[in-house]
Amino acid sequence: MPTLTKLKGNDVALYGNQVNVGDKAPVVTLPNSSLEEVTIGGAQGIAQLIIAVPSLDTPVCAMETRKFNEEAANVENAVVCVVSMDLPFAAKRFCSTEGVENLQVLSDYREKCFSTQYGILIAEGPLRGLSARAVFVVGKDGKVTYKELVPEITEEPNYEAALAALKEAAAN
Repeated sequence: MPTLTKLKGNDVALYGNQVNVGDKAPVVTLPNSSLEEVTIGGAQGIAQLIIAVPSLDTPVCAMETRKFNEEAANVENAVVCVVSMDLPFAAKRFCSTEGVENLQVLSDYREKCFSTQYGILIAEGPLRGLSARAVFVVGKDGKVTYKELVPEITEEPNYEAALAALKEAAAN
């Protein structure tokens, strides 16, 4: 049975290998908004907050990115990134326009390797080929300590729970 999320109340199947709490976070290399390669996941000796959004060019994704940008600045010993299918050029424009400076914005547009390896690639419907909305916290040892697959793609994640999990992972 495929993993499901919802889009405006309708079930949407996801494709890829499901990553859950306790699993090793897959290592993925993605381009940032300057086309530099950035590696996320795996054991990096620092806590990681990995936020997946369908596109920065939607109101909910933009709001989510701004909120995590603001809150992430307060967490020490952690890196925060947002992964979308947006082209790096669009992400760069978004960051410049929105004042996003405290997190990395990465693009999964090339091979969709992040979305596939984390099991959040939307497999059907009007958003097919984009990422579902999800949040992962990866501990310093490379294991997933927190996961939220947002049940409705058009809604925001639980910011407080994600940030609390990040702070705990950064402290350990």
